[in-house]
Amino acid sequence: MKKFAYELFLLGLIGVVFAIAAILDPRFLSKNVQLELSSEIWELGLLTLGMTLVIITAGIDLSVGSAMGLCSVSLGLCMHANLPTWLCALACLVTGLTAGALNGSLVAFMKVHPLLVTLATYGMYRGFAEGLQSATTNAPVDASEGIKSLAAGTFPLVPLLFAALTVWTAILLGRTAAGRGLYAIGHNEEAARFSGIPIAKLKFWIYTYTGLLAGLAAISYSARRSATAEAGMVIELDVISAVVIGGTSIEGGRGRIAGTLLGVLLIHETRQFVDWYWQRSELTLIVIGTLLILAVLGHRFLFAQNPKTR
Repeated sequence: MKKFAYELFLLGLIGVVFAIAAILDPRFLSKNVQLELSSEIWELGLLTLGMTLVIITAGIDLSVGSAMGLCSVSLGLCMHANLPTWLCALACLVTGLTAGALNGSLVAFMKVHPLLVTLATYGMYRGFAEGLQSATTNAPVDASEGIKSLAAGTFPLVPLLFAALTVWTAILLGRTAAGRGLYAIGHNEEAARFSGIPIAKLKFWIYTYTGLLAGLAAISYSARRSATAEAGMVIELDVISAVVIGGTSIEGGRGRIAGTLLGVLLIHETRQFVDWYWQRSELTLIVIGTLLILAVLGHRFLFAQNPKTR
């Protein structure tokens, strides 16, 4: 139980949010409302899987939301051209892979700091998305029925895919040499290099994987709303907050997928309730920021004797 003490702490915070919601407006906890709001959790959850791997290596990816927007536009352009559904989805995923591979190449092989790389591509991908949209359709494209049924139909493909990727990512981190290598890179990259860990290769693939997840998130978003450059706007705040709140150290070397999942749930439920009850976007940002600070301080003073060990 001691090993999962922080996860229990997060469960307690989630319980506090639910308790406050029950007191202020019990309707928020009703089955219908929760099912309606749950559709918005999948993009956040998908992006946090890749971000967890990146932050464990002491990296960062600020461009996930922008890559998601670019992927959504590529999906919309393919649908606007009346291409088959599977080809539209493939184009979206390839766009995400390409965006992630560019980040990974610059970070892993060109040795550019990930903050600088992803800050640059944050603006670049969003600019490409808005430019392509304005130069072609100049408006969001409604998702075709094929995409809607693919990602949000009666067969819950996106939740099942998220569950499968969550299990795969958890196994990668906890049961493979590659996962141990990621932790080692986060602890001490120089020591990891002398240990023979393929640092560049691992970094390249985790950023590429994050790009692929951005493509999947874009399909989910476009199926619910529309294929637009607005997809993933400012989602970076929630993604990074969920991962850090989940116990992954921004300094690298520590983190678990279980904590990330609880962080996603905590961020999602908090944001949705504040939006539901007060309907003030600025208040939502204040609450999320406060929650992030409290979670980080709680972990540091209650659970972490050494900032890089659990």
